[in-house]
Amino acid sequence: MQSVKIAEALNVSEGGLEDKAKNLTSSLDNGDSQHEQIDSGTALQQFLDRIPISSIPGIKNSPVLELKAGDSIRDAIRTLYEKDVFSAAIVDMLDSDADNIMFSDQYIGLVDFTSMVLWCLEEYEKTTDNLEYIKHCGFFSVLDHIPQIGQTKISELAMSFLWEPFFPVNLDDTVFHALLLLSKHLVHVLPVIQQREDGLIGFVTQNAVVQHLLQSSELEWFDSIADKKLSDLRFEGLENPSCVFSDQTVADALKTFWQNQTSAVAVVDRQTKKLLGNVRKSDVHILVRNNDIFRSRTVLTVGEFIHMETDKAETKPRIERDHGAFLTAGSLRLKNSFIPRMDFPVACKENATLKQIMEHTTATNSSFSFLVNDKEQVTGFLTLRDIILQFAPPCVNSTINGGGFFEFALEQSGCQVKDGTMIRNH
Repeated sequence: MQSVKIAEALNVSEGGLEDKAKNLTSSLDNGDSQHEQIDSGTALQQFLDRIPISSIPGIKNSPVLELKAGDSIRDAIRTLYEKDVFSAAIVDMLDSDADNIMFSDQYIGLVDFTSMVLWCLEEYEKTTDNLEYIKHCGFFSVLDHIPQIGQTKISELAMSFLWEPFFPVNLDDTVFHALLLLSKHLVHVLPVIQQREDGLIGFVTQNAVVQHLLQSSELEWFDSIADKKLSDLRFEGLENPSCVFSDQTVADALKTFWQNQTSAVAVVDRQTKKLLGNVRKSDVHILVRNNDIFRSRTVLTVGEFIHMETDKAETKPRIERDHGAFLTAGSLRLKNSFIPRMDFPVACKENATLKQIMEHTTATNSSFSFLVNDKEQVTGFLTLRDIILQFAPPCVNSTINGGGFFEFALEQSGCQVKDGTMIRNH
């Protein structure tokens, strides 16, 4: 824990976050007895290391659901579907009355609805029990008829991609801590705890963190990163967007999801290669909800599928900052009504700045953006994690230790500071 309480250091209860950021950055730029001059990376670190996670909106509005490691995958999917929750924490089957049990020992991972559904479909395609009568069943009926799939326990899938690691944070941890964990680990949310006895109280999402970063727009340390064009920054996997042609089937799109482990698949015209729409992980629940679509997935074209959301507005939804907390929490709902229709894909020009991408993804409550050229052809795919990476080490100056808190955050991130230099543990 830091020697000075974060809330006292920033005093976030009085005045706006933007004002606090300006005051803090100004004081950092003016220097002190230890640092006569400070670079924007160091200012970024020190600023974010003074803002408590509790200042991020929407944490306690997030739906919290727990599954037992011994639950069957069928029951897990059914529970998430009925509760309208996209992902859940997995609780280990330990003796809950044990006095020496640690909070971190109770939760052993996170699992999401779509990954489990895709796993079931992949196993179904491989099963020898793929009989004619089963082909006319709905999703849950298929799991009932093939118990070797439906009755598989969640714990048996621990080594597969279905599980995300569990990295809990406290309300009095900082935004810098959240950035470290989200950038160094392949996780989409961070579980939040308040007291050990309270258990989980909510989640910090990638989208919420990016929205929070945008509040520092026009400050030097932020704009020095965010105003750069994408071509001036380094990204992972930007060159390899996952695409299917509009005349391919829904089953083809699902197979692409499984093979590429992506959060969205672009739907493009076969002749012009123009972006027509997309299928996201959250859209897979439609096949569970609609038995007709599930049964016709091998003949229904993905071009037809993306035009089926008639209950959503035709225009892209916009998120006002005052409603950000409510809609960010809504993004953890399975049937998310706050994202654009499948035939209105989130996309930006390939020559956009990082800030423009951040503004567009948060405004549409999206976890990604396709990059397109002047012909509306897909040239890249950028996720919120790609964005967050630009504001976390190694971009941040690594010569400042930051005390026990920083060492703890680095330990969880697989890094340490040695002789004034940040290094990754091997």
